[in-house]
Amino acid sequence: MKLKLGAKGAAVKQLQTRLKELGYEPGKIDGRYGGATMTAVWAFQKVQGIKPSSTVASKTWQALEEPVAPKPLVPRGKPDRAEVDLTRQLLFLYKGGEVILISHVSSGSGVPYTEKTVWQGQERIFRGDSKTPPGNFKTTWRRSGWHKSYLGELYNPIFFNGGIAFHGALSVPLYPASHGCVRLPMHVAEELPKLLGTGVPVHVRRTARA
Repeated sequence: MKLKLGAKGAAVKQLQTRLKELGYEPGKIDGRYGGATMTAVWAFQKVQGIKPSSTVASKTWQALEEPVAPKPLVPRGKPDRAEVDLTRQLLFLYKGGEVILISHVSSGSGVPYTEKTVWQGQERIFRGDSKTPPGNFKTTWRRSGWHKSYLGELYNPIFFNGGIAFHGALSVPLYPASHGCVRLPMHVAEELPKLLGTGVPVHVRRTARA
């Protein structure tokens, strides 16, 4: 059976339920295949080595029956930690040594930018490299709801490397597209503050391509 974006019914509910069981957040389990479920499908497909697509076909159904478990990026990491795979554009959240959330993300594009904007009452020019640097960090401050930065609006941002944060965004494409932050689907950004505390290790890595 093939499912495409916009599908409705029992098969979609089955898909959503299974993704939720495996730690991929599909949004509301309502039998409607919308954007939240699609990003969970993308994340699952990427972990399974399947080219991400909004279509759920035989390869994805088979993988859902016998999924490959994700390998930790930091095998001896703290029991509570976040890992970001820049190569596959994925976030893994660990609690007590177990993966509790796997999400599709979009990190820094690597394209240098020059932005002219009004910031703190003055017109200013900001320049940067749009990179999300690999390394070991910790979560610091956060804001609830929409937070205005000089590069735009961030939803429920949780900062971990200076001005770089996990945050919800209306656009989280299948490629690195941000100014350097780690963009999350909005429904994941809604839940993340309840799951990720302050002072928690964040490991950002590049991995070998499959």
